[in-house]
Amino acid sequence: MSISEIEAAMLKLAPKDRARLAEILLESLEHLSDEENDLLWAQEAMRRDAELDADPTSGRAAAQVLRDAFAKLE
Repeated sequence: MSISEIEAAMLKLAPKDRARLAEILLESLEHLSDEENDLLWAQEAMRRDAELDADPTSGRAAAQVLRDAFAKLE
């Protein structure tokens, strides 16, 4: 079964069941090993780097990112 097929099947579940499944999946991510976390962060960094290489205008200045983050905390 492919990820697409699993996603389609999950979306057919009742909202309560989808919420429970989401909870289980999120909980499973909290128990990753240091090696798994390192690998996931490295993959995300490479994805973001490739995205910026493909479209340099898609980035934002650090000052803008920080301003937006602090605004959300208010």
